[in-house]
Amino acid sequence: MKELASTFNIAEGGTGSYRPLAILRWVMVVIFVSFGMQKFTLQSAQGIAQFITNSPFVSWLSIFGLRGEAYFLGVTEFVIAALLAAGAFSPILSALGSFMGVVTFAVTWSFFFTTPGVVRWSLSTDPMAWNLAGEFLFKDIVLLGVCVVLLIASLPRAGIRSGTNAT
Repeated sequence: MKELASTFNIAEGGTGSYRPLAILRWVMVVIFVSFGMQKFTLQSAQGIAQFITNSPFVSWLSIFGLRGEAYFLGVTEFVIAALLAAGAFSPILSALGSFMGVVTFAVTWSFFFTTPGVVRWSLSTDPMAWNLAGEFLFKDIVLLGVCVVLLIASLPRAGIRSGTNAT
């Protein structure tokens, strides 16, 4: 297991331009903790219900009821935050937390297309107009990109480890 862990990377163990990626990790930890906390409020549970109901990926969460589906997502976001934080010390946890973040934001980005009324597509005046929910979702493409960068940085690199050649 130790040999496998040593083949993965973490920004905190890197050098040069790789090192500042640690900032992205901790920003994502804060974001996932804050998103997770919000899921334990009634307002948030009601706000995400429309996205969950219309999603081909997470509509199954409705079996838990309005509050249960929000709690499930909140706990998941706390787990991702914990994995990302632990990933500062464990390369495999860094990769796992980053991957889970990618999946999370890929699913939430899909809401932009699966939730009726979020976007009005038109070939006339405004090719893509969205409402407040659409504006809320649009930011997730940036968070998806951050998680992709962290995932790629966590994966093994052929012959490169902390600026030295692997043996």
